[in-house]
Amino acid sequence: MTRWRSVLDLRFLFDLMDRDLKLIFLANLVGSFGDGLYAFIMPYYLKNSLGVSPVAIGILYATTNIVAASTLLASGVFGDRLDRKKILVLGWLLWVPAPLFFTFGRDWTQMLPGMAFWGVFLGPPVNAAYIITVAKKEKLTSTLAVVSSAFPLGYVFSPAIGGYLAGTLGMQVVFFSAFVFYSLAAITLLLVKSQMPKRNEQTDPEKQSSRLGLLRNWRLLVMSVFFAFVMFTLLLFRPFVATFLADAYGYGGFEIGVLGSFSFFGSAVLAVALGRIGDRFKKPYALATALVLVGLSLLVFLLFGNFSVLVIAQFFLGAGYLSWPLMSAIVGPRAPESARAFLVAVPLTAGMFASTFAPYVGGVLYELSPAYPFVFGIIASLSLAAFAFARLD
Repeated sequence: MTRWRSVLDLRFLFDLMDRDLKLIFLANLVGSFGDGLYAFIMPYYLKNSLGVSPVAIGILYATTNIVAASTLLASGVFGDRLDRKKILVLGWLLWVPAPLFFTFGRDWTQMLPGMAFWGVFLGPPVNAAYIITVAKKEKLTSTLAVVSSAFPLGYVFSPAIGGYLAGTLGMQVVFFSAFVFYSLAAITLLLVKSQMPKRNEQTDPEKQSSRLGLLRNWRLLVMSVFFAFVMFTLLLFRPFVATFLADAYGYGGFEIGVLGSFSFFGSAVLAVALGRIGDRFKKPYALATALVLVGLSLLVFLLFGNFSVLVIAQFFLGAGYLSWPLMSAIVGPRAPESARAFLVAVPLTAGMFASTFAPYVGGVLYELSPAYPFVFGIIASLSLAAFAFARLD
């Protein structure tokens, strides 16, 4: 009991972040707030306002995933050669055009350019490498999870606000607001200190560890395949949560936005507990616990349409948004500092490539039955959790 109490002790949060990590946290908080204004209700908007079919929604999100998979590994390579601060700034700047394209899109084909810009993921590997380099090793999982929790924390109120604005002022106002917040995130990161990857201070083993050699590591291969299945599972059902809430339970944009807020709030809160689990026990246990919470939450999500029950389900479903930082915490410390961003990028890239067609498959399943994507998510997430508990290390 004492050990679990220490897992939930929040006092350690004050010691985790230095000035630069606080600025990164703030930038990600501001940017994710803007993203959350439309990210959760986007499928609902596409289906109900633009008349986009579930399969076409799957194609749009597959486009985002293809671009993400193509940029993650490149980000990892450049994150070990160039100033990581500049890449973090560029990552937000390349998101700035996305909501502008969405503002003027009138059918699903006109939304494609925006979905492509929305898929440029330069930040995650470099963000993880920056944090791992400066974080205290004994608090690594907690630091990664807490700093990364800025993303879901930024989404706590923004889906509900976005849903309200969409219903009263229109989605164009929502998209323009996101454009402003993306810009502010990039400006905030300009205050962060530069971090150049170390090259001359490598140890002899590090000098001999080429990127090709790292790719031959069987543990990295296992983790990459595992994470590919994780991302495929999450991105198969996630784009259809909002549409299911509307189709199956009859909720409108504002209610869907509120439920989305609870999902991201849960992610921010659970980041603390899961991070402590990773530091106190084993890092894979934190990711496995997150997957268990996803599977059980989806089960409740399918069985109950009551709003209060759905609030609880959405809260714990937010654990799925922590899969990236938790996987980074498992992989990142294994790499030499000179190749850290690259090594973190490998499983993330594998995950995005594997999930490229996950939304399309989810769309096909949804047309067969709205419950099918979520049934798949329950079975797959619980199976992956069992594997992580038993075999992942």
